[in-house]
Formats: sequence, structure tokens, C-alpha cells
Amino acid sequence: MNRLHATKDFWLAALRADSPALQDAVAQAGPDAVVSACPDWTVADLVEHLTEVLHQVREHAPRGVTTRPAKREVPPRPEWQAALDGLRRELTGTIETLEALEADFPAWNFAPQAKTASFWHRRMAHEISVHRWDAEAAAGRATPIESKLAADGISEVLDTWLPAGRRLGPTDLHGVVHLVATDVAHEWFIRLRGMGVALLDTMTILDTDDHHARAQATGTASDLLLSLWGRQRAESVVVTGDPRLFTALRTG
Repeated sequence: MNRLHATKDFWLAALRADSPALQDAVAQAGPDAVVSACPDWTVADLVEHLTEVLHQVREHAPRGVTTRPAKREVPPRPEWQAALDGLRRELTGTIETLEALEADFPAWNFAPQAKTASFWHRRMAHEISVHRWDAEAAAGRATPIESKLAADGISEVLDTWLPAGRRLGPTDLHGVVHLVATDVAHEWFIRLRGMGVALLDTMTILDTDDHHARAQATGTASDLLLSLWGRQRAESVVVTGDPRLFTALRTG
């Protein structure tokens, strides 16, 4: 992949930008609107999910330890207006909590990588951006994810979610997938070996190296990211070669 230089400030800026848009969209859609990308979810389910995730991050990220936090019992779902107020409070509190944490502050995460707060700066930016798209889609007015944020989101899928065992696509395929984001001049090579997955660094690939590419997916960074998360129709991204290899990168 091309090297990305996202920082705490970049992720927090994205979180601040998408949070009001998320709140506007869930309020407009209403509690009973269907979230098409999440089977059997309504917008009320989405609000409950986000409120709980935000609360958990706000509680465990500042602990200063890398041990897994204890599970907490999810409280009963409140009435709709109270649920919207709760989401607003958790968004504000999470932004304030993450802003106070340095990137290298010790913090547990679920992925095979450094256990630091920077994981949560990044994760919450993408959690809110993708679910903001969900809420806007439920309200009938989905807008793309900002290009640079989406490019970093693609990298997060490939360097965090897939290595953490969060693949939803087939796990019996072999080959290399080449992703090309047309709007930010980023590309990624991913090698699949059945259950194994490796993100290849294009900064170290020589011209003489054989990538063995068997599928290429081309589109905007937002369309690629939303496709990896199962949000976009296949025709939003141009896929050449074996389309099953691109499908194998799906996460959730």
C-alpha cells in the first residue's frame, strides 16, 4: 500500500465532522427506518449499538492498561428522544476522552497490533463515518465518506480487521487482490492464502517482483471502503479478474 500519515488530530477532526451529521441523519430517519446494510436492524438498533460502543470506549480507553475490559450489561433501551440525547452525550464524551489521551497511551484493543490509544482514535473515526453513512442511507440521502478518511479506512480493514479474524468472505481462495482508489492515488496489494491474508507494502515492492494479481478493484476510496464493509452494490466498484477474491476481503 502507499504509506498513509493519519494522526490523532486527523482522526479526531473526522470524528468531530461526522458526529453532527450522524445525529442529524438518525433524527431525520426515525427509530423505525431500516438500516439496509445491517440485517434486521432499524435506526433505533443502530443508535443503541453506537451508544454502547462509545460508552465502552470512553470507559476502558483511559484505564492505562492493556488487559481486556470486563463486559458490562447493556441497559434497557430508552424512549427515542432519550436515546438521541444519550447518543449525543456519548459522542461528546468520547471525543473529549480521546482528545485527552496521547497516541502512545496504553490501551487494550482486539487486534494483533500495538495496544495504544491511537487504535481508538482511528477506530472511532471509522466507526462513526461508516455508521453515519448507514444513518444517511436510512434517511434516503447517503453521502460519500471523505476521501482521505476512506483511504485510511481501507487500510484499517486490511491491517486490523482481517488480521484480527474478522473476514466475512470466503476463506478458501488463493491469489493477490489489487485495490486502486482513483480519487486519492492510493493502491493496495493483498495476498490471500486460504485463511491467511497479507497486506503487501508497495514501498518495498520492486519493479521486477511478480504480484500474481488475479483481481483488481477500482473505484473511489469511499466506494471501495463501503464495498469492503458490505455497504455498496458491486457495480459501484469496477472489478476485473476473479471477483471472488475481492469478495473475500469483506469484513463486518
